[in-house]
Amino acid sequence: MPRSIWSGAISFGLVTVPIHVVGATEDHSIRFHRYHLADQGRIRTRKVCELEDREVGSDEIGKGYELATSQIVPITDEDLRELPLPTARAIEIVAFVPFASVDPIRIGDGYYLQPDGQVAAKPYKLLRQALARSSKVAVARYAWSGRERLGLLRVRGEAIVLHAMRWPDEIRDPSSLTPPPVEVSEEEIEGALALMDTMTRDDLEGDEFRDTYTEAVAELIEAKREHRRPETVPEPEERPGQVLDLMAALQQSVSKAKESRGEDDHAEVRELPGRKKKAPAGKTPGAGAAAKKPADEKPTGGRATGGKATSKKAAPKKETSKSTTGKKTAAKEPAGKKATTRRPRSA
Repeated sequence: MPRSIWSGAISFGLVTVPIHVVGATEDHSIRFHRYHLADQGRIRTRKVCELEDREVGSDEIGKGYELATSQIVPITDEDLRELPLPTARAIEIVAFVPFASVDPIRIGDGYYLQPDGQVAAKPYKLLRQALARSSKVAVARYAWSGRERLGLLRVRGEAIVLHAMRWPDEIRDPSSLTPPPVEVSEEEIEGALALMDTMTRDDLEGDEFRDTYTEAVAELIEAKREHRRPETVPEPEERPGQVLDLMAALQQSVSKAKESRGEDDHAEVRELPGRKKKAPAGKTPGAGAAAKKPADEKPTGGRATGGKATSKKAAPKKETSKSTTGKKTAAKEPAGKKATTRRPRSA
């Protein structure tokens, strides 16, 4: 059972819920000590008084605010506990908002709020069920460790979770980091969406979300303890050179994603959304005539066929009367190709 970090209450209008705050996460990182290479003696950081030039114990250490180099204003833990703040002993809910309206960059560490005894069971359950049914989160203020903080309360299973939040002025403005203006085509956006579809998951379970670094460090320590060589790391797959064609990079990414999932990618990768296909040489004369529309005319949605499309759209060109001589003439008509390439620029 994790130890209690803080005890107080949730203030919800006139409702008070006594709670204990316990850690909701665990740190499994492997820690290292500093040691003397010559004799493996531990290297420690000692707390030394600058004026007396001697090491001092924890009972001799206090906290204070430095007004000047030679002037310190001492502040005790009791001073901080007695601050005239309504949030000093309570997590005071001030608003309820949709979760989607909270910028994730402002959300910090999470803590479980545990009801304190039987008296807190009913108001705790009331708040949890109200949050779950409303699909909203609560924004609260509280004071820990010498400062007032902003928090977010949400439901996780049968528990209420408190996330520490950063104040608005603690978020840096990213405008200086944005790239210079560039043009991205609709075809490239559709290609990126196709790649996102191939990488979409229903959950975050699987080997892709395992901490392989910590596992590798643990294996390294075990190998050194047993005086054996650690396992060799396989050579990384050689990546091709920089791909200048963004669409080609998207196609390759879609192909690799499908291969990793054991899917057949040949049919769909060639037909990314927005990718146009050239008309085959065996196309009918009517389709070739429909492609010869002048650049200033609006498209018909691809349904015009036969002699009607030829008489209306291709009348200005004298060669139209020859388009019925055979399939070869319709496939090689240069005017239709030029109109197709000019039309996007006039749109």
